[in-house]
Amino acid sequence: MLPPLSPEQTIKPRYFELRMSILYVCLFLPNGIHLPYFPLWLKLHEFSPSEIATIIAAPYFVRIFAGPVVSAYADRATDRVPVLLACAVLSAIACAGYFLPPTYAIVLAVSILLALAWAPHTPLSDSIALSGVRRYKVDYASMRIWGSISFLLVNIAGGYILAATGAGAVPWLLLAGLSTIVVASLFVPRLGKPRVATLAPSEALPQAAFALRHPYFLLIITAWAFAQSSHAFAYAFSSIYWKALGIGDGTIGLLWAFSVLAEVLMFMLFRHLFARTRPGVLLAIGTGIGALRWVLFPLVWPTGLGVPGFFFVQGMHAFSFSLAFLGGQKMFSETVPEERMGAAQGAAFFLVMGTLALFTLASGPLYEAFGVDGFYAMAVVALAGTVLSLRALAYPQSAGWGG
Repeated sequence: MLPPLSPEQTIKPRYFELRMSILYVCLFLPNGIHLPYFPLWLKLHEFSPSEIATIIAAPYFVRIFAGPVVSAYADRATDRVPVLLACAVLSAIACAGYFLPPTYAIVLAVSILLALAWAPHTPLSDSIALSGVRRYKVDYASMRIWGSISFLLVNIAGGYILAATGAGAVPWLLLAGLSTIVVASLFVPRLGKPRVATLAPSEALPQAAFALRHPYFLLIITAWAFAQSSHAFAYAFSSIYWKALGIGDGTIGLLWAFSVLAEVLMFMLFRHLFARTRPGVLLAIGTGIGALRWVLFPLVWPTGLGVPGFFFVQGMHAFSFSLAFLGGQKMFSETVPEERMGAAQGAAFFLVMGTLALFTLASGPLYEAFGVDGFYAMAVVALAGTVLSLRALAYPQSAGWGG
């Protein structure tokens, strides 16, 4: 049984939703540059597909450990916000390493160091936001949606900036985005120490193993991991593929932005359309449409559908990413006790980052061997998520968690 909230904890901080929304805006600024344009910067410096995949995948392996351990430490701290602020400052410092000579060894090392500090940003922010959902009944999607809007706008702006300056501007844009997180962290609501400390940092991985013993939780987050990881090939090589087709940087930015626009629309409509839908059903729909998306992607250009065809496929992001993502978060908010939220988020982060890292690492050889046809492998990954999601429906949503 959880101890009762202290009098201070029952009082909703002023402008809670606004302050968290601003944080999500800033969190997604560097993501909106890194995801679509960092591979183009790597290609500019003539790294091979396998080297590009390794540089992108290595930070995911680092995040497997950094995310859960730092999140677990934050659960025991007086407040999570100072931990977030420290990570934000260290991220900006590490990002400056991209201004060193861009050799393979240096870029790989900088990417790993940056991942150590950058990885905890999202789980820490989500832990704060979801505590607000539980205590004050605020709407998570209404805060998180502003991160997607930020991502969308920076996709567009970044594409036109790079069209004018070239991909060499990517490190400068990354540093600027990470610096905004430092500023936003100064204004994040402080909710105090969690009512029950989940675990010490040294216990993070054992506690994750405990969480994974719950069948419903395990099935949902594994399906969630496959849903997210099926995007690995697109994250690493879609911009490079579009560039090879002769599509301009501005249009590439618009293609990325359109996928995020679809994501934003799903966040806006989610509560109205899917408030009563079980997480397993949401994930099954998302991964099923995701499999279709990855089957269609390689067919767009050969069938003469051109850029409009890519816009259609990018629009399916509303389901392959957004609906699946919200299904996973719905499971957390409905079934995981607050005192185990940090450990549960850490366990999920561990699994998602692990699968994403492996599939990203495999994307390099896939692209070298099969080019755009490597997307068919991602369709298989998404279908595996569909199977697991449907299997989860056989279990009660409580999954045996104790209070």
